[in-house]
Amino acid sequence: MHVLITGGGGFLGVKLARLLAAQGTIRGKAITKLTQADLFAPEPVKAPFPTEGIALDIADRAAVDAAFAAKPDCVFHLAAVVSGQAEAEFDIGMRVNLHGTLNLLEAARHAGNRPIFVFTSSIAVYGGEIPEMIEDWTILNPQTSYGAQKAAGELMVTDYSRKGFIDGRGLRLPTVTVRPGKPNAAASSFMSSIFREPLQGEEANCPVSEDYPIWNSAPRNVVANIAYAAEIPEEDWGQNRCLAIPGQTNTVREMVDAMTRVAGSNAAGRITWKPDPFVQKICAGWRAHINPAKALRLGFRQDSTFEDNIRWFLEDDIRK
Repeated sequence: MHVLITGGGGFLGVKLARLLAAQGTIRGKAITKLTQADLFAPEPVKAPFPTEGIALDIADRAAVDAAFAAKPDCVFHLAAVVSGQAEAEFDIGMRVNLHGTLNLLEAARHAGNRPIFVFTSSIAVYGGEIPEMIEDWTILNPQTSYGAQKAAGELMVTDYSRKGFIDGRGLRLPTVTVRPGKPNAAASSFMSSIFREPLQGEEANCPVSEDYPIWNSAPRNVVANIAYAAEIPEEDWGQNRCLAIPGQTNTVREMVDAMTRVAGSNAAGRITWKPDPFVQKICAGWRAHINPAKALRLGFRQDSTFEDNIRWFLEDDIRK
């Protein structure tokens, strides 16, 4: 089985590649090749089967078609322009998040081998005048350009699956925290920086209030759920191929308190609390209370406590 990961040089992409390298199979079939694709060719992970890193601009249809000439059997589509950038730079968001996704779907369709296609969406597809508790049947009503682009991708994944072009499944990811590295243009970037930087002895600013609630999940669980999505039999998904994967709801204060319980009080003292209207406006459209009934029924993994998120960051990703 040949596996292709777009966004394969990113944080989640690399973790997913490592997990698949260790796992070695998908649906009981041996992985025979793993391709990590990103805007610049990433360093491929080490595995007991051939791996490669390739440069791929998913907005370039010819380049995408060339990548699919090898007819990958399973595609994990993680590549995207993040929320804050997609809102500030509309054309770039449309080019990558919408047209790039369509390029991949069309290439998969014309490859003719009906690959498994796992699409990473976002809880940003929800918003507007909807109930506080999100259910599996809650209408998509994004309040940002990023959310609209992801919602459009979801509809196409479901339709391409209905037409028999792909075996698709879309995952609405919670806010993923704690991420390593540096802050990026995602509006949710503060959700990692207010833990990552203080735990590494640096200051970080929180642009929202202490009582702001966030639907979140630890990287370990998110990556495990992305990989697991490819394992679920097609018939178990039903007519809607997209769902919200499990997470947990915490306020910022609850998260900071969890960090204190795990790592002591010094880290919390390095957080500043200066409002950022741009970030607040985007975050105001997000929803924090989701009932992932279908995902749990299908066997996806759920977080239990934010203390785990802190412990796992200290074990897996803190800068040494």
